[in-house]
This record gives sequence, C-alpha cells and structure tokens, in this order.
Amino acid sequence: MKMLFFHLMPYKELPEDFRERNPSIWVDIHSRYFSADRAHLMYNEFIDELEYAAEVGFDGVCVNEHHSNGYGLMPSPNLIASTLARQTDKSAICIMGNSLALYNPPVRVAEEMAMIDCMSGGRVIAGFPVGTPMDTCYAYGQNPSMLRARYLEAHDLIMRAWKEPDTFSFDGRFNQLRYVNIWPRPVQQPHPPVWVPGGGSVETWQWCAELDYLYAYLSYYGYKAGEATMKGFWSHMDELGKDRNPYRAGFLQFVGVAETHKEAMDLYREPAEYFYDRCLHFDPRFANAPGYKTEATIRARVRSQIQSGPTAAQGTARDFDSILDAGYVIAGTPDEVAERLREVAINLNVGNLMLLLHFGNMSRELTTYNTRLFADAVMPQLKDLFDDEWENHWWPSTNSVNQQPAIQAAQ
Repeated sequence: MKMLFFHLMPYKELPEDFRERNPSIWVDIHSRYFSADRAHLMYNEFIDELEYAAEVGFDGVCVNEHHSNGYGLMPSPNLIASTLARQTDKSAICIMGNSLALYNPPVRVAEEMAMIDCMSGGRVIAGFPVGTPMDTCYAYGQNPSMLRARYLEAHDLIMRAWKEPDTFSFDGRFNQLRYVNIWPRPVQQPHPPVWVPGGGSVETWQWCAELDYLYAYLSYYGYKAGEATMKGFWSHMDELGKDRNPYRAGFLQFVGVAETHKEAMDLYREPAEYFYDRCLHFDPRFANAPGYKTEATIRARVRSQIQSGPTAAQGTARDFDSILDAGYVIAGTPDEVAERLREVAINLNVGNLMLLLHFGNMSRELTTYNTRLFADAVMPQLKDLFDDEWENHWWPSTNSVNQQPAIQAAQ
C-alpha cells in the first residue's frame, strides 16, 4: 500500500457568511476576500506541512492545479513541486497534475516535469488531468467541445518529447512546432509514471487501460460516494481484460486522527464544516459546461463528483455529524481510522491512498498533529496491504539518486 499526503492549499479565512453572500467560491469569487499578506503566511505553512509529511515517512506528497477559486491556491503545482524537490529526499512528488489543454505549447509541461524529475533525482509522478469545467472552460476560456481533443493531442506531444531522442517536428490540429527538442530530460526513462485524475468518465477509464496508466479518483465526498465510480472502473477493466492489480488505481480520502474518539470529534468538527460549507460552495451553472461531458459518459449515466457535488454540498452533509455519516471524512483513534481505511482500500480495490490530512481552515499545529499521528500509528497498520500479491508498476522507478537530501548534496 502506498500512502500519499495530499494538499489543496485552501484559503483559510473566508467569513462565516460567505455562502449567504456569494454564489460561488469558484470562477467569480471576489478579490476582496483575498489578502496577499495572509496568503504569504498560508503558503509557507502549507509548504512546511508538505515537507513535514515527507519527513515523517509518507510515500509521496501530492500537489494539484486549480484556477480562480478560494478552495485551492495552487494555480501552478509545478512551483510547489520544485520546492519539494529541493527540500525532500525520499518521498515521491506527485504532480496531480498539469491540465494539459491549458498549456500553449504543451511541451512546457514536458520541460518542467523533466526539470523537477532531475532536481528530485527521479521521484516525479506525472499527473495529467483533463481539468474541471470551472478551471478549463470558465476560468481559462477553453471551448468545452474541443477540450478533450486538445488534451489528447497535448498528451501525445509530451510523451513523444520525452521518448524521442532526436529533434522532431509536430504538426497537430492545435499545435504546430517545427522543432521539438526538450532540455532537460527526465531521470526516469522512458518517462515518469503517469497518473490520470478522473471524475468518472468512461473514456478516461478506457484510455487508462489502453496506455496502462493509473486511474486516480479524487473524490471530496468520501468512500461511500466513490464506491459506485470505482466499481464501474473495475468492471470496465474486467471487460477490457485487465488484471485487478489494486495499484492500478488511487483514491482520495479526508482523514482526522486523534488520541481518543472524543478528541477527534472535537478537533476536526470546525475544519470539516468550514470545508464543506464554504470551500465546496460553487454555482451549479459552472459544473457542467455544454460539450464538456462526452456522449459515451452521458449514455452510461455516469455522474461525476463535480456534477453531483453542488447538490451534496448544499444538502444535509454540511454539519460534522452528517459529514461523518456520509463518509466524507473518516475521523477517530488510530485504530478506528486504520480499520476503516483498510476496509475502504479492500472494498474499492485501491493500492494508492491519497490522504487529505489538512482540510478547511485547519491550523498548522493541528495539521502537524494529524500528520504525525497518522504516520506513527495508522500507516504501520496499512503498509503491508496488497504487497504480498501485487507489484506496483505505477511508482517512480528511481528514488533519491544521491540517497541524501538535495540541499546536503549541494553543500
């Protein structure tokens, strides 16, 4: 079992009446709520928390890309990943990921990820999301009906740039380049492992199977809501003749750990309610741009977390008791959390768990406490899961080339 520390970097100081006074935290959130001085402190705390997770033994640290919103302050995950490449030495750096259709030209992704792979000594995981409609179609103005075509062409260009040793020309529908010759090139050959974040698209499942990529379901609504999607994924893998290697999949789960059950209930109530009341408050009109969903997905009646999310977030699961009942957050003692996560991993058949141990307006002190307790008392109970039967082919092939922290190596 691989366990990765995932960070959204949410803005932590939205007012209590944010939901009542604003239609959405995404796309058209007003700049009056943002303080650069406060964000300066938040960014440094967030980076410290990621570095601490690597220090206490998480297999990987995850960063991601979002735009024009207050729930994820990472428009460029590569910037954060580059700092982690210098300040960590063993954990995989999971860039989850770069929304490929937004880069012009996409070789920028190939260059930057290769650069970070070199800086880290071969620890990069390359995440290639299509991107949410809010980020891609509304914040960045992409035509939703062309988004997937742009994404696929960008992917093909990036992979060829990583693999092709000679300078080549690329003449695509959206990208025309006379000379493609990226420098630097990744440590991992022919390329870093590819993870594809998804929300339930049938085409994404099939594409991951064809190219042997990992499918990562980043659900903010927990294991109960994610069960149908993951069962659909594995059913599709069966139809395509793929094995049920659990390392073929990843899943995201909110977790809060404390010494006692009562302490967990007391500590994580406020940050959970902050996240589900304010951070996931977005206007449904931004959730499903016409042409964004493919015909096959519509015919299969697959509802993504984005499509169903606004309804769920505005319903009953905004108070902590309901959040726990719905499975959005798993909270309790180390033994309680470990038991539940083991059930989740086996039931969903996922060998890569991404843990959100910072959520909402959680303080640095509480995040550190949650992270340390998880690493010390939960992680050891899960590490052996699946390892005796399956091999993880979707993990960095080279770890810590210099076998010591980058900063020490540079001194």
